[in-house]
Amino acid sequence: MLHRILALIYKEFLAVWRDKKSRMVLIIPPMVQLLVFAVAATLDVQNVSIGILNRDNGEQGFELVQRFHGAPTFKHITYLNSFSEIPHFIDTQKGSMVLSIDEQFSRNLDAKKVAQVQLILDGRKSNTTQIIAGYSTTIINRFNDDYAAKQNVKQQNAEIVPRNWYNPNLIYYWYNVPSLCGVLTMLEALIITALSVARERELGTFDQLLVSPMQPIEILIGKSVPAIIISMIAGSVIIFFGVYAYKIPFTGSLLVLYSSMFVFVCAIVGIGLFISSLCSTQQQAILGSFVFMSPSVSLSGFATPVENMPYWLQPWTNLIPLKHFLIITKGSFLKAMPADIVWMNTWPLAIIAVCTLSCATWLFRNKLE
Repeated sequence: MLHRILALIYKEFLAVWRDKKSRMVLIIPPMVQLLVFAVAATLDVQNVSIGILNRDNGEQGFELVQRFHGAPTFKHITYLNSFSEIPHFIDTQKGSMVLSIDEQFSRNLDAKKVAQVQLILDGRKSNTTQIIAGYSTTIINRFNDDYAAKQNVKQQNAEIVPRNWYNPNLIYYWYNVPSLCGVLTMLEALIITALSVARERELGTFDQLLVSPMQPIEILIGKSVPAIIISMIAGSVIIFFGVYAYKIPFTGSLLVLYSSMFVFVCAIVGIGLFISSLCSTQQQAILGSFVFMSPSVSLSGFATPVENMPYWLQPWTNLIPLKHFLIITKGSFLKAMPADIVWMNTWPLAIIAVCTLSCATWLFRNKLE
């Protein structure tokens, strides 16, 4: 009996090693996922970009700015010239925080009066900004302690008065449900299309399609349209539950959101058909979908901010369709995102959709020849 078991084990090793697709699944995806999860999926807040508006020309204001400049957490600092630049800086996500120093800051300190600074934080990233606010409070408190000791004056307690935009009570599912609209819509579109051609081949019905009068492009369209419709319905159900069950305010335009969702689903359908054309069985299609899903969610900014990822990895996240659509869904729900900003995140989806659908069409035709 032991001999038969060992022979079966040896046979399985040979079967896996001789199958090129199995080797690829066993070797490459674990290495890619190890790289992604190790450096991208981190809860540490680092490499933070902030803006500083220093309207004070005194020594104390300059010293406070230098303390933020020397903090290891804040790697990218943009110096603003006026209050009017702050909304654009935050809205376009050029930074997560703006430090505003009053023009009377140094004068009030010299007069032994209360001096004020303001921290303006991006409430869309509630967990990150809370940590950034903690870091900033520590820097301000240390500056306060050092100045009090240097001037031999009574200790002044620094007090942070938070004011959260778009999600005033920091309700987590207000952030999570709009994000899940993108993740689950992607899952639906990917699974349906990835299994479509593979299922036909596994059941032996794919040959019947080939001998039918339909052209390859017609078969491809026939496979794509049901997946697009079902995915759009799934996204609609999530939006419905988010608005009416979870009472999440929807402040944007449904027409703009659905237009971008259609482009997003087309991009995912192209990826799913590409995977399905490569696979011969449904098991391979499921594994291929998992290989795509895991890095996509990790690199999209769903769990961890893209800004926390290494510099060399951040540009590659622009190739992830989910990243662009998450910005649209969260902005449409909570922020009444204007159509021009939605378009800024939709045209990359359109380019990805054209590329993925073209590659899927080419591979599908190539497989038939």
